[in-house]
Amino acid sequence: MPDKSTSSEPVAATAETDAPAVPTGPPRKIYSIIKYGDPILEKPTAVITEFGPALEDLTEDMFASMYAAQGVGLAAPQIGKNLRLTVVDVTAGKNPEGKIVLINPEIIHAEGEKREEEGCLSIPGFRGYVVRPQFVTVKAQNAKGEPFEIRGEDLLARAFCHEIDHLNGILFIQHLSMLKRDLIRRKIKKLRKQGEW
Repeated sequence: MPDKSTSSEPVAATAETDAPAVPTGPPRKIYSIIKYGDPILEKPTAVITEFGPALEDLTEDMFASMYAAQGVGLAAPQIGKNLRLTVVDVTAGKNPEGKIVLINPEIIHAEGEKREEEGCLSIPGFRGYVVRPQFVTVKAQNAKGEPFEIRGEDLLARAFCHEIDHLNGILFIQHLSMLKRDLIRRKIKKLRKQGEW
């Protein structure tokens, strides 16, 4: 999910510091984001049963890839991995505490409704209005396999829903009207023919 901080969408307030926007540390692998049309994006993902350093490294690489693409959420299928794993940071790297890893996530409670514009790193250049819950509670595991629950509101709730949809093989355009969805698909088909997709 792309960063919407340039829009009127409220983002968690963070103190301004001299720290870089993207966390520093050992060099991370930056994955290319897979675009719409690749079948992996429309397949449900596999449950993760093995936890360890390799998985922790992958989550950090996913954060680095997400920041490089100026996103606030990234799901494993978007980097070609059929895993039930997503990372979210609605502060776009400005607050280290904003980094959230969701492994085998499941929405266990949702309430309210909000219609906001959404985009997707795998469908660059296209946006549409999607109705999502205003509040959601997610049950998941962290990179060490420890279970936890987390509640999201507004943009964070939207990011959770958007990324968990990815893990179920659902893209945001599937929430749009058939007319809008077909229009986007036709434009992408044209871009593909021109070698621009």
